[in-house]
Amino acid sequence: MSTTSPRTEKLDLRLTAAAKQALTAAAVATRRSVSEFVLDSALTRAEETLAMRRHFGLDAEKWEAFMAALDAPTRELSRTGKLLTTPGVFDTSSPE
Repeated sequence: MSTTSPRTEKLDLRLTAAAKQALTAAAVATRRSVSEFVLDSALTRAEETLAMRRHFGLDAEKWEAFMAALDAPTRELSRTGKLLTTPGVFDTSSPE
């Protein structure tokens, strides 16, 4: 994620004095402001967290089962079809 575009959003944090002291010490050690240190650290962690949800590894046997499931014909789900074709409570169409 880019931190070079204009910053227009604000995030407030409540933290202990010890946590703030640790963040300040780490920011000083890396010659950055506390805000820059926290933002960079949080974005790095966010990217790692999201990457774990986007990519997964499978052994050969599980990969074959996964591919077979993707290639299998679709199943008829009558309740889902009914849900998609039945007017909902927010549908306001009136007969003409």
